[in-house]
Amino acid sequence: MTNTPVKIRFAPSPTGKLHVGNVRTAVIVWLAARKLGGHFMLRLDDTDTERSKEEYAEAIQRDLKWLGLEWDEFARQRDRIVRYDELIQKLKEDGRLYPCYETPDELALKRKSLLSRGLPPIYDRAALDLSDEQKAKYEAQGRKPHWRFLLKHEPIEWDDLIRGPVKFEGKDLADPVLIREDGSPLYHLCSVIDDMDFGITHIIRGEDHVTNTAAHLQMFEALGAKPPLCAHLSLISDAEGGKLSKRIGSLGIETLREEEKLNPMAILSYLSLLGTSLPIEAYKNRDELIEKFDFSNFSRSTPKFDVEELYRLNTKLLHETTYEDVKPQLEELGLQDVDETFWLAVRPNLEKLEDMKEWWRVANGPVEPQIEDADFTAAAAALLPPVPWNENTFKEWTAAIKEQTGRKGKDLFMPLRKALTGMDHGPELPVLLPLIGPEKVARRLKGERLAA
Repeated sequence: MTNTPVKIRFAPSPTGKLHVGNVRTAVIVWLAARKLGGHFMLRLDDTDTERSKEEYAEAIQRDLKWLGLEWDEFARQRDRIVRYDELIQKLKEDGRLYPCYETPDELALKRKSLLSRGLPPIYDRAALDLSDEQKAKYEAQGRKPHWRFLLKHEPIEWDDLIRGPVKFEGKDLADPVLIREDGSPLYHLCSVIDDMDFGITHIIRGEDHVTNTAAHLQMFEALGAKPPLCAHLSLISDAEGGKLSKRIGSLGIETLREEEKLNPMAILSYLSLLGTSLPIEAYKNRDELIEKFDFSNFSRSTPKFDVEELYRLNTKLLHETTYEDVKPQLEELGLQDVDETFWLAVRPNLEKLEDMKEWWRVANGPVEPQIEDADFTAAAAALLPPVPWNENTFKEWTAAIKEQTGRKGKDLFMPLRKALTGMDHGPELPVLLPLIGPEKVARRLKGERLAA
């Protein structure tokens, strides 16, 4: 492999949008390609014409670009049907693809019978014993064959880059169906042909594909190709160690970008480190993640995906974001008037960028003051400190109010919050007070509603 250029592919099916489960694979594939000095290929496995949609193909490309996972080469399986047909014919001529005429109901009955006897549901290869007359009879009845790949009953072994030595016995695997009754090829064969033709050197995917890999290795051999190196990632679970819920498992990158306004580096940091021996930290650029990448860092144990951890990383990055970098995002939120002073004052108190809307609204209005005790708020207005105001102004002001009125705790702070913000919760008043400014504070304490 030392003289072979490294090329690694991410091959999603455009039957839906990217979510945290499959984008984790994309992140790791991209990092591996970059760390090994190779090429990252995006290949759309879109032979399922009924479920594949162009809108999903476009969304996948848009999401990868937003994450900074630019590809060096692009291909679509739908453009390669002629090539698949060519090699399918070769496998048929070589006796590695054979026609089967069982109906789905007949196959289900066979499977049920084997399971009831405590046996693995391995196809019995009955189709290999069919005579030409029997095949003709089935076809006269209108049956169309599906085609299975004839596995050799011999050991299948490889040294997995994550799992270590892996071994299967060919006799313990069912011959996989590679061609549907309508003549269209399934994912397995198309993937192997593509990996062979495009010179893929490493295949990185989830551990749920380990058994598929065993069959694929024999397909490479049957086509006269050397198989790529393989790495199988442990599948992620939820924070409690259970199966990833549909809500979290389908948490889309589009949602994280457009609704949650997350920093792409928070997503890259979390998904690239999840399931490794490295501490999960927020990294500011992709080069740092590339430098950290190593297959030996990955564990075989099931990593737990905790969406709160993702938000924590995002918050940390947010607190380190410069005004220059955040300004375009603020403009997207409709906050064109936020200046650097306001950003730097509020930034340490944000959990999500979206929170800026509330800070800006409360600081600038409109706000409907809630005055429950006009005498108290009038007294507070009379005690407002002189300008300029800073982060200590609120403490000085409330100390003076406490001394004059005798109020303390919630009885002191809540009436002020309601008068200044119109709410009983919200942004921290010590930070907020200088941003509102003396004029608006005084008028809100009088109960005046100010327009924005």
